[in-house]
Amino acid sequence: MSVLRTGLLLFGLFWLLPLAVSAVLYQVRNPIADWWSADRSSAGLLPPARGTGAVVRVFAAPTVRWRGVFAVHCWIVFKDAGAASYTRYDYTAWGAPVRMNGFEPDGRWFGRVPEVVFAADGAAAEAMIPRMRDAIAGYAWRNLGDYRAWPGPNSNTFVAAVLDAVPGIGMTLPPTAIGKDFPYDGRWIRPTPSRTGVTLTLGGYAGVSLGWVEGLEINILGAVAGVDVRRPAIKLPGLGRIGMRGPDGSGVPPALDAAAPTS
Repeated sequence: MSVLRTGLLLFGLFWLLPLAVSAVLYQVRNPIADWWSADRSSAGLLPPARGTGAVVRVFAAPTVRWRGVFAVHCWIVFKDAGAASYTRYDYTAWGAPVRMNGFEPDGRWFGRVPEVVFAADGAAAEAMIPRMRDAIAGYAWRNLGDYRAWPGPNSNTFVAAVLDAVPGIGMTLPPTAIGKDFPYDGRWIRPTPSRTGVTLTLGGYAGVSLGWVEGLEINILGAVAGVDVRRPAIKLPGLGRIGMRGPDGSGVPPALDAAAPTS
């Protein structure tokens, strides 16, 4: 078999087929007809704000309309120890791109229940929050017109940039977080978000990442396929990560990933 035929076969098997399956599942799960009246209430995924220590969460939920076939929208929520409420940050296509408290902290994303993709509490969270605030305040793509759904900078680019400001956080966004690999700082070669490997990206249109936390990820036009060795799993466009979950059965990474950041 020629190299070209082999490449086309692999592309069909690991990119086109998963996207087709995801499209079918999207229809089966009864997509919401009226997005603007869809439920955006709390999904009950956060501890009570009052009387608790510092908290950091990263949530992800399928994006609105047909884009939910292959992409998720990620956002960040945190609160300091003793704070009476949470602060949520999104990066959106409408209004000022960086949106603070525009929605419930753990709200359904236009009817879709979000998934927790990262969690830190107590001292670890307290150490992360100042770095996150600085990264949000200094985010370069915060002006009207900066948002681009593909290949970025979009909501996932923003979250990736904020997490990148916390050395030692040891986590990565879902493979369906299209835009996470966009070079928000202009660097096409950089350490992976976990600082355990390296990422090469061609403007977000294509690229490859290799790291202990990220595993191997190959990006073709924003769609990511790959394999995770540390927590055995495969990563497929549209379908996301399929394999070993966090220690509590959720999508949250193991405790190693919630360690306090290093300098």
